[in-house]
Amino acid sequence: MKLLIALVATIALNCLPVWAAVAEPQPEACDVPASMLESEIDLGRATNELKDKHRLDISVLGSGSSSLPGPDGAHFAYPARLEEALKQQLPGNEIKVTAHVLPKQTTANMLGTLDKILADDHPSLVIWQAGTADAINAVETEDFRASLEEGVEKIQGAGADVILVNMQYSPRTAAMLDVSAYADVMRHVAQQRNALLFDRLAIMQYWNDIGTFDLYAATKKYDMARRVHECIGRALASQIINAAHLDAVRMQTTR
Repeated sequence: MKLLIALVATIALNCLPVWAAVAEPQPEACDVPASMLESEIDLGRATNELKDKHRLDISVLGSGSSSLPGPDGAHFAYPARLEEALKQQLPGNEIKVTAHVLPKQTTANMLGTLDKILADDHPSLVIWQAGTADAINAVETEDFRASLEEGVEKIQGAGADVILVNMQYSPRTAAMLDVSAYADVMRHVAQQRNALLFDRLAIMQYWNDIGTFDLYAATKKYDMARRVHECIGRALASQIINAAHLDAVRMQTTR
């Protein structure tokens, strides 16, 4: 059993390819259905920071799938691509996305870092990617729920909005690692705690199913991770702009 868990962990945490230095990301035809980005949750704190200060401070808290290896990996990972997408769509505003990557850390482990991140970054929005390490380590779903709820409460108590990002989709690991129970917990916690959910799992599966990306073959294509992260960053930017009602802010700054 331990050998199986170790094998799944190795595949899951490396299901996107090793990064090699390549050219700047180019636009990718990876649209996401509007229904996957819509939400009744408003990112009110992010809205106010843009309107009052013409800036947006975002902290990303994630595990290994929030990063890419190599000397240029941070530049091509989705937090940096999110920052670039927001800068392009919200000209005249200062956008800062600070990534805190904690490889192989469970949600409970991440809780210990939250106070310092919130104190250092003073974000108006925290994007929290969770669930993969919990599934790999077979953390009880109720324990996972409790840790997630505690973290969301702590973030909101510090005056920041929350976007929960669930695990990435990989057809290579789907048969060996069932993440559906953890994804369900994240959806429920988001609904109950007035947080936004970025359904990375469903979005990546959609891209795989319609042929945008061949995620089964991803480990053999060294540019696949860069392209997927670029698309994730742009989709996250769209969700943030929609949920924070920033179209009006964008119009005001471009006049």
